[in-house]
This record gives sequence, structure tokens and C-alpha cells, in this order.
Amino acid sequence: MSGLSADDRPDLVRGPQIEESSAGPVAGAKADDLAGPTDAATSAAAADDATSSEQRDRAGEERDEAGGRRDRIGHRRDRAGDQRDEVGDQRDEAGDRRDSAGDERDDAAGLRDAAAEHRDEAGVQRDHAGARRDVAGARRDRAGELRDEAARLRDEAALHSDSLLGAPITAEILEASNLSRLAAASDRTRASQDRRAGADERMMAHRDRGVAGADRRAGAGERAESHLDRAVALADRRAGAGERGEAEVDRVVAQSDRGAGARERSEAGSDRETALADRGASAVDRESSSHDALTGAYLRGAGFAELDREIARARRDDQPLVLAFLDVDGLKAANDTHGHVGGDRMLRAVADALRANLRAHDLVIRYGGDEFVCVVAGLRAPEAAARIALVNATLGRLAERASVTVGLAELRPSDSAEDLLARADEALYARRQRMAHRR
Repeated sequence: MSGLSADDRPDLVRGPQIEESSAGPVAGAKADDLAGPTDAATSAAAADDATSSEQRDRAGEERDEAGGRRDRIGHRRDRAGDQRDEVGDQRDEAGDRRDSAGDERDDAAGLRDAAAEHRDEAGVQRDHAGARRDVAGARRDRAGELRDEAARLRDEAALHSDSLLGAPITAEILEASNLSRLAAASDRTRASQDRRAGADERMMAHRDRGVAGADRRAGAGERAESHLDRAVALADRRAGAGERGEAEVDRVVAQSDRGAGARERSEAGSDRETALADRGASAVDRESSSHDALTGAYLRGAGFAELDREIARARRDDQPLVLAFLDVDGLKAANDTHGHVGGDRMLRAVADALRANLRAHDLVIRYGGDEFVCVVAGLRAPEAAARIALVNATLGRLAERASVTVGLAELRPSDSAEDLLARADEALYARRQRMAHRR
């Protein structure tokens, strides 16, 4: 351990603060005299601020989690909206297909109706042809009957000629008889032909009527198919309208999902902003609960927690660590001469000089009324003393001159924070004693 003062060399500044008062007989007493009940009130306020900052941190974390949940819900709603839009498109396509099928069925029904009309017309024409054939058959039958009658008369005339055999037969009579018989035979032949032709006409008329009946039945079938096609086409169109209605509903729901998703994202953003504000307020609370409002140095509780971490880190990394116990010279006289405003200016100047000459990661702790504790990691005592010596040089250049007296202690393997602080306090006390003997 070593001790330095403003009389020997420009000396030390900067470091965090400590709470427990395991200081030596002089330094500890002075801290209590100058600080008094103010430190207890400050500690209570710091505890309240720490509780508030923890609550704000928890609130921030909960709002972040809520924002994450809202974002996930928003994404799900967007996906649901996309899926509903796809379903709506599919329903529209199905509706278009059904409309197209309905149009095709209507076209087919129209073709079937036209075919039925053609078949009906063909049936009527065949009925007319059958009627005409019946009439022709009747005429042929009548002609056959007339020919048969003529043949009968000719036969009678021939018999009459034969009955006159007893009379002298002349060539004219014989020729007339032969001609009569030939004419009768011809009439019978032509009558037979007429009757066969009449039968043929009747057969054709029957066939025409049969074909006409088949055409009518086919026409009725075509009309039935046409009616069915139109019914199916109407059903297709109704189904298409239903699909379009469902598609519209899907799109409305999809829009609603997207709107809800946007609201969820907006709420998530608001939650995150509030969480950020909570964290900022928490940081402010932590700062105010862990740092001295006047000097910006660590308060004892927060500072000693950092000191414990620095000691653990130094042992883990096998690195040196030096603790400096500083006493501000002449603070009581400054308070008596210039009032507490002057004393506050001196304390702020000391803290500023410590921060200016130590490294950013070195701890500066306000231990008591006029006492500071600095923790310098990674340096041995001589190196730490050289850095802290720059503090008095800085303070000596100020308009209101100030100085500090310091006691140093380097970390030993078995040291606790209290041990280290006690040895630094002892070094400071010894330094003060030497200074007093010199005077």
C-alpha cells in the first residue's frame, strides 16, 4: 500500500462509490460527520428508485412481449386474408366455369330444340306423305276393282259369243271373242298390278307413319333433354352466383383480417414505444438510484456492487486491481467560507477531475461527505498512483484551487472488498498523520 498527498505531487481523481463504512478511524469518522443522516435518506430514496426501475423494466419486457404477440397475430391475420383472397379467386373461377357450363348447356338445349322441331316437321311431312300414299292406294284399289269389273263384263261377252256356237261362226265373231278375252285378261293383270301397287303404297304409308312416330318420340326426347339442360344451366348459374357471393364474403373477411392485422401492428408499435419509454424511464431511475446527483459518481451501494464484480473479474483474469481512498482537502473550510454552494462546487470539480484523468471504465464512487473511492483495474499501485496524481494537477489549475489526499491498496488473493477498502483507508490515515507531523 502507498500514500500520496497534494504536498508531495499532483494527485488522484476519479472512481465509483461504496456503501459500507469499513474506513479507518479518521476517514470513517469524517464521512459520518459531514454526511450525517443525509446518506441514510439518500439510500432509502435510492432503494425506492431501484424498485421503480425494476418495475419499469418488467413493464417494458411485458410490453415487448405483448408487441411480439400482436405482431404474430397480425401476420396470422394477413396470411388468413391472403388465403381468403385465394379462396375468393377460386370461387370466382368456379363461378365462371359454372356460368360457362350453363351457357354450353343452354346452347345444347337450343340445338336439341331445333333438332326436335326438325323431327316434328319431318314427322308431319311423313304423315302427309302417308296420307297421300293411302289416297293413291285407294285409287289403285278402285282402279283394280274397275278393271276387274271390266274383265268380268268381257268374260260375259266372250261366254255369250260361245253360246252362239250353234249359229254360223264368222271370222268377225271369232276375232271379237278372242279380243274380248285378251282384253279381260289384260284388265285382270292390270287390276292385280294396281292392287299390288296399292298394297305397296299402304305399306309405305305405314312405314312413313312409323318413322313419323319415331321422329316425334325423338323430338319429345330432345325437348326433355333440352328442358334438363336448361334446368342444369339454371342450377349452374345459381351455383355460380353463390360462389361469387361467397367470394365477396371471403374478400370482405380478408379485408377485415388485414385491417385487424394493421391494428395489431399499430398496437404492437405503440406497445414497443411505451416499452422504450419505460426502459428510458427505468434507465433514468437506475441512474438516479445508483449515482450521486451532485457529482455523478456512483453511490455506495451501487458502487460496491460494481467493486465486487471488478474484484471477481480481476481474479478470474489474473489481473491486478488497485483501490484508491481519496479525501478532499479543505471541504469544511470551503463550506464555512463560501457556504454549501462553494463546497458543492469543490466536490463537482474533484469528480470531474477524476473522470477526466482516469479511464472510462474505472470506477468513481462517492463514499461520504468529502470522500471518494476509485477502483483502477489492470494496473499496479505505482501506475495507478501516476494516473491519480494527474487529478491534483488538474485541480491546481482551477480558479478555486482544490486538492485531494489519497491512500492506495492493491488487491491481494485473500482480500474481500471490505479488506481492500480498510487497507486503503489505513494508508490514507497514515498519510494524514505524516502530513501532520511535518507541520
